[in-house]
Amino acid sequence: MHIRLGFSTCPNDTFMFDALVHERIDTQGITYEVTLADIFHLNQMALGGELDMVKISYNTYGKVLDRYHLLDAGSALGYGCGPLLIAREPMTLEQIAASGRPIAIPGRNTTANLLMEYFAPALQHKEEMIFHEVMPAVAAGDAVAGVIIHENRFTYQEMGLHCIQDLGEYWEQKTQLPIPLGAIVAKKELGESVIQQLERQMYESVKYAFAHPDASRPYVQQHAQEMDETVMQSHIKLYVNDYSLSLGTKGREAVAKLLSIAD
Repeated sequence: MHIRLGFSTCPNDTFMFDALVHERIDTQGITYEVTLADIFHLNQMALGGELDMVKISYNTYGKVLDRYHLLDAGSALGYGCGPLLIAREPMTLEQIAASGRPIAIPGRNTTANLLMEYFAPALQHKEEMIFHEVMPAVAAGDAVAGVIIHENRFTYQEMGLHCIQDLGEYWEQKTQLPIPLGAIVAKKELGESVIQQLERQMYESVKYAFAHPDASRPYVQQHAQEMDETVMQSHIKLYVNDYSLSLGTKGREAVAKLLSIAD
């Protein structure tokens, strides 16, 4: 069977998927055609039903529930790993609103944007862009503030930017739950048997990555060429954890809560 698979070039994804796409585990006759893209475009592809198995924002998952099944393994979900609202200087929400300039966001269908709405629902003047464009837009003054994700949370201070609010921290304080950021989903039309195979293989791939961290290093580095090694490892450590092996009861509770605020 041939599966059209999509995930991002971010270190957490390449780390988790390395064993799967390079057949370090038994793929049971399933072959994977890989599409690498940023989360904005992965969400768009899922909304269009273009891929069989794909990494998407949990906010997008809520919009494709009818077509895609949530896999138990592979999620980016945890504590202290949420998006940040940043600006060129310390500002109040009132000052942001009064500026007349947009807030840069990494896509309206991202969990980052949903958490921004959860924190400050009145701030609706937003501009979508690819995640790595957000900090430069804020630094240049084209956006009054921005919501940053991925490795940018480790580097924004190098650009002289300030954290206005840790949106994940706000979520944790309000819900006492981990932050559901990214999900791995598979098309329901593949059938229950195939979906179970994909779920097992995703679990085995993450398990292999934990057990053999050096095996994935060339693949991770290949797609993170401009990223500092320390940042790369910090990225993996932050976004890949026990919830990546299995959502568990607490993880599924967090997902349900996130979907409820998206309604």
